[in-house]
Amino acid sequence: MVLKGRQLFPPPTPTCLHANVERQREECAAARNRHPGAHACRTQVGAQAGPSTSADARLDICHEQHRHLQYNVILSALYILYSPAQIPSNMILNRITRPSWYIGCCVVAWGLVSLLTSQTRGYSGLVACRIFLGLPEAAFYPGSTYLLSRWYTKKELALRCAILYAGFLLANAFGAVGVPMAGTYSNFDPFTLQVNGRWNLVEHGRKTGDSGLEMVCVCVIDDMCDKSWDRTRLFIIEGSITIALGVFTIWALPDYPNNTSWIVGNERRLAQVRLAEDAGEADQDNAEDTPLRGLKLAALDPLVWAFAIMNMTQIFGLSFVIFFPTLTRSLGFSITISLVLVAPPWLFASAICCLNSWHADATRERYFHIAGTWWVVSLGLIISICTRNLGARYLSMFFMVFGFAGFSLTAVWVSNVIPRPPSKRAAAIAIVNAVGNIGNIIGSYSWKSEWGPLYHQSMIISLCALVLSSVIALGIRQHLVLRNKRLDEDEQVAVNGADEGRVREAAVLEGITFEQAMEKRKGFRYLH
Repeated sequence: MVLKGRQLFPPPTPTCLHANVERQREECAAARNRHPGAHACRTQVGAQAGPSTSADARLDICHEQHRHLQYNVILSALYILYSPAQIPSNMILNRITRPSWYIGCCVVAWGLVSLLTSQTRGYSGLVACRIFLGLPEAAFYPGSTYLLSRWYTKKELALRCAILYAGFLLANAFGAVGVPMAGTYSNFDPFTLQVNGRWNLVEHGRKTGDSGLEMVCVCVIDDMCDKSWDRTRLFIIEGSITIALGVFTIWALPDYPNNTSWIVGNERRLAQVRLAEDAGEADQDNAEDTPLRGLKLAALDPLVWAFAIMNMTQIFGLSFVIFFPTLTRSLGFSITISLVLVAPPWLFASAICCLNSWHADATRERYFHIAGTWWVVSLGLIISICTRNLGARYLSMFFMVFGFAGFSLTAVWVSNVIPRPPSKRAAAIAIVNAVGNIGNIIGSYSWKSEWGPLYHQSMIISLCALVLSSVIALGIRQHLVLRNKRLDEDEQVAVNGADEGRVREAAVLEGITFEQAMEKRKGFRYLH
């Protein structure tokens, strides 16, 4: 009996007959069209004796489904530790006095795991690397957002976080599936690779954000082929660069305003006064504000969970990012052109992200700058569903990536709404981001290969998720509007909700009396 199809794991020892060359090339092209980020070809074990039987066809489908399941598991394995580890990571960051060392060391560990991935052979080792990669990575995005919130006021924070997040968007354009790999894939012939030498499986991926933005390519390569195919070099190079940058971060990254070594005197005082004036309280924890108490306060706040569910549905609705090269490939171009076409939408998204956040800071508005980007994404999904016109479908991809301009504002909005105590703010940012990444896990299974190449069902699911996000965000906005209305009607509400210890510290920093500081506290309002 002839076995058609191949198991991705463990790697087979391929043999082939020249009579089947053209057929296998067509199968490879079809597989690459469905998943350009998961280049894998079927190989034939044994000799071709006759036409396909129904049993062979069923086995072929089984192998295909198994391959896609493994690919989805590889995608989602990262979040096993990445999501839950964000909460204790931010609690630690809030407690320690040297965040530069903590974040820098986590970046070094992140690079080390990436470097060691170059030694991975086989499915189980790859999944293990993905799981452990999530542990140091969990410290970066929520930790960086929290650290920025310790330096910048409400009207400054959005743009700074957008610049940070734009780096992730640019990584989508020029990273693992972008322009640099296009030249490599232009000569990629899986058939040639599978009939020579020894098989190796290497995962090549790049994190593109808290958000959950993940690009993973699973490539089957041959040690005996040209060394340009040796993806292990990419892991070694990228891991080494990351480690070097992590060491540099330890030296260059500031700590908190009250203990950064190269900020002294009036500059240090000014950095603290700005934040005290922004919220009417000093940006510091009291003796009773332990990380555990901050976690408890955040966990018992319904608003935090509303943000968390909003973020989860948002990320679920934007889960097409995982399969973005598949969408560009579905336009019908070659592998090279498809990968090049990945870059322009993400370059556009990076610019829009910064511009949108700058305007959000200038207007001190949040809801429409976040939900409005989802509406643009929805328009892109509708266009892609309703037409097969090549230009219209590619234009829709520019609309689809628009949503990430709003994503960068989510953690900023949480920080604006929960400014004090810092321990609660740190825990709230982590909870919202951790729960939100569940959307990435769900999303990795919502783009089924059998729904390709147009993926209309997947787009409808994403569209529904974004509608739900908009409704939840609107509820949050209206709740904050009511809070501000109560503050306008009775300023004593702001005074009653203030922490006396932090207000006294703010008075000392600003050089005013406690009574004057309490009067200034009455001016606090929530951004919505």
